[in-house]
Amino acid sequence: MSEIFSITIPIFVLISLGFLSVRLQIFGKPEIRTLGSFVMSFALPALILRSISERSFAEIFNLHYVLVYALGSLAVFLIGLGFSRKFLRAPLQTSAITALGMSTSNTGFIGYPLLAVVIGPPAAVALSMNMLVENILMIPLAIALAEGGSAGSGGMRSILAGTIARLVRTPIIIAIMIGTALSLLEWKLPAPLLRSVDMLAMASGAVALFAVGGMLHGLRLGGMAGNLSLIVVGKLVLHPIAIILTLMAFPIGNHELTIAAVLMASVPMMSIYPLLGQRFGEEKLCAGALLCATVFSFFTLSLVIWMLRQGLLG
Repeated sequence: MSEIFSITIPIFVLISLGFLSVRLQIFGKPEIRTLGSFVMSFALPALILRSISERSFAEIFNLHYVLVYALGSLAVFLIGLGFSRKFLRAPLQTSAITALGMSTSNTGFIGYPLLAVVIGPPAAVALSMNMLVENILMIPLAIALAEGGSAGSGGMRSILAGTIARLVRTPIIIAIMIGTALSLLEWKLPAPLLRSVDMLAMASGAVALFAVGGMLHGLRLGGMAGNLSLIVVGKLVLHPIAIILTLMAFPIGNHELTIAAVLMASVPMMSIYPLLGQRFGEEKLCAGALLCATVFSFFTLSLVIWMLRQGLLG
């Protein structure tokens, strides 16, 4: 177990440092948001660009992995949506945001740094494929449903068109597209540019975790037991179970990618989850779920890694 904690403790030490930096007023929330923007706009795209462009297309895109992860995540999304609607009697926009929290992971800020320690360089390849699933399928689906449940929203076609237009301008998606093009053409980045990309990429893991900790400071819970519990349990328990069952039904045949799929599904929801919920008046629920899931994930991730090391999950 000490070996497992040697993997998870450094992750949460960096998160704790970010939390304390805001608590002690070394950084304010605006500076933390700036760090998060730096990671999402520059460091992570640089990491993805470098990882994809330096590998053959067959290495960077495993259709089997994408389909398996998408199927498992979509199953959790539909379960969360249905449960929230039927049993909690929540409106469609709340249910859609609830389902989003259950089925998407903090792949960039927590998933990748953790996975990089566990499996090494292939973590960046898994990161890019998970980003595709989340940014092209899960987030647009949730936003479209939430918009459809909001009063005065436009038609579904215009909602989807607007969502797609925003996605194609996202730095991470642009990095995936450029990296894939370079891989297909078998072109390499010029050495000076590659060194700049490397420097940005190396900053991604530590800065991302630090930013997560800073974002968690100041969150308050209360009066959200039903949907909050559903989101947290769904994310930390149901999502990894769904991915494991999907992998059992449709094995990938690659041990490292199998570990990647399970671990990526086991981390908390994305750190921008409260920002997505804010658009529909659900920022308090999303922030509370993010706080609880991040705290409890210290224990659940340690258990998942131990089970993986014992050969019980892959």
